[in-house]
Parts: sequence; C-alpha cells; structure tokens
Amino acid sequence: MRVHVTELINGDRLSNDTFNNYGLHVLSKGTVLNNQDISRLFQHQMDYIDIDERASEETEGRTLESTINPKWLPTVQPLYENAVKSFEGLFTKANQQGKVDVEEVTSIFQPLLSNLQMERDVVSMLLLLNSKDDYTYQHSVQVGMLSYYLATWVGYSNEEAVRIGNAGFLHDIGKCRIEESILNKPGKLTDEEYEEVKRHTVYGHEIILDSLDEPFVAIGALQHHERNDGTGYPQGLKGDEIHPVSKIIAVVDIYSAMISQRVYQQKRDLLFVLKELYQLSFKELDPYTTHTFIKHMMPNFIGKRIELVGGESGIIVMTHPTEFFRPLIQIGEEFIDMAIEREYEIQQVYI
Repeated sequence: MRVHVTELINGDRLSNDTFNNYGLHVLSKGTVLNNQDISRLFQHQMDYIDIDERASEETEGRTLESTINPKWLPTVQPLYENAVKSFEGLFTKANQQGKVDVEEVTSIFQPLLSNLQMERDVVSMLLLLNSKDDYTYQHSVQVGMLSYYLATWVGYSNEEAVRIGNAGFLHDIGKCRIEESILNKPGKLTDEEYEEVKRHTVYGHEIILDSLDEPFVAIGALQHHERNDGTGYPQGLKGDEIHPVSKIIAVVDIYSAMISQRVYQQKRDLLFVLKELYQLSFKELDPYTTHTFIKHMMPNFIGKRIELVGGESGIIVMTHPTEFFRPLIQIGEEFIDMAIEREYEIQQVYI
C-alpha cells in the first residue's frame, strides 16, 4: 500500500527499496520502520512510501483521496475551492462592468499562491483538486498556479513569477463576453461560433487594459493562443514576436486543458499529455519553455507506479535530464535504465 510519509507509523514495513529525488538509496525493502527511519525519510524529502499492508487496516474501497492524502491537502484544498468559486464572481463582474478589481484578484489568488510555493508534487496536487465541475473557473485557477511554477523554472524572480501567475489567472477573462451556450457547448462549434470564441483573447486584452497597470498581463490574455509557427490567433504572430509570458501561459493552458475532466472529454494519461506537449514544441510551442516545463514535471513521477507496454509493472526511481520519457525504473529487484534499454516503453503512469 502507498502512504504519505506523514502517515507512517512505527512498525510499518517497506515493500520496496526507497530512493530520493536524486536516485540515491535511502532505505531497503523489508525495513521495519522506527522513529529514526521515518525522520530519515523526512530529511530526504520523500513524499509517498510503499509499505506492506497493515494487518489491522481495512483497505477495501479506498479512494484516491484516502490512499494519497498529502499533508498539504487540508490547507490547500479549501483555498483552491474558494479561488474557483470566487473567480466565478470575478468573471460575472468583468462581464457586467468591463473591468476586474485588482484588490479582488489579489485576495482570491494570493492565499493559494502563498501555499503553493511550498508544494513540489504538482502532478498529484492538480489531480486531487481537479473535478468535472466549473471547468472555465478551475482552468483559470490551474493556469495561474502552473504559470507561477513555470515562471520560476525558466528563471524569473519570485516577485515576477507572482505577476506572471496573475497573468495566467486572468488569461481567459475575456470568455465572460462569450455566450454560455457557445462556451459550454458539448459538440463541435460552427465556424461562426469558433470565430466568436477566438475573440475572447481580444476581449480579455481590453478588460485587463482597462483594469490594471500591468501591460504584459493584458498581453498574456491577448497572445496565449499565438503559436511559434504563426498558426495561432488573433494576430498570427511567430517566434520572438510572441511575448515570453504568453509563451509560458500557452504551455500550461494546453496542459491544464488536456488533463481536465470535462464532461465531454476523457481525461488523458499524464505521461501522454507531456509527450503531446513535447511534440508541439517542435512547431507550435516555444521549445525552451515547453522543455523546461516537462523537465520539471517529470521528477514528480518519481515513486509512481507504471505499467509497461508489455504488461509489466514497476516504479519510477529516477528521471533523465534530457531523455524526459525514458527514466530509470525498478521492476521487482531489477533496475532498468530506459535511456539505454530502448525496447521498454511506458504505457501508463498511476498517480
């Protein structure tokens, strides 16, 4: 069974060898944990640990939330849900008044961001907090969260990253002017409907320019659907014509949309999503920004169970800095470096 390190108790027995994020061996399979061992796992910043079933614990019917219950969830979840709910009100006011209130944006997003700065496991965080409801509002909150992370990863200061997080948070505010029947249409849009949806970038640019003294936040709304090869909208910009902040938002906007649980869209395997982004980086998305995102997301898969194309199951124990999708894995007692042993392919990652 898999538990968070904060849930370990004396007497738990490790069912696998444990490795830290650098691939260093910490404790061996079969170790019966005591306080000193648990403290050692904390020191190595371990998150989830595989242990033998506890004889007295009933595990049947356990959900994802009860199996993986990280220590940050009770703090972050209400902040996330409040941000989603509050963004709905922000959305309505923007439509009615044509503006957003700077202080209201800060009061909604800043408490969440303050707690996010301590959270490393972005993959599990978004899955645990994601739901089928309120897609437009959840998507905006997620893009804000991920824009903050990616901004720090590409080298912006924390202060700049917070502002870029705000840009991601507001990137779709222009959708408030799109009719709900079009915005939430489950089927394919007509050409006329699609052209109207595309105008949310222009609407958002106008709303933010009228509300904030932050020009690049408005540019983020205007350009987040522009593509490196000139196939995007609304202006068909190419390469360096696109603002760097817009390139950040473009990557996380696509990622969030692809992992969502929209009623009419099947949630996709996370590794598949990252591979799709990688393919887009050769034409549509900025390569450096996209590869930086993937490089920093992949270590969050360390310790996760995988299934190979051949049906074998294993654990990711270390990721590769350039061969993003070919990590070091453990199957039973055997370690396989997929960067060398090219015949192995991951079919699915279990979060």
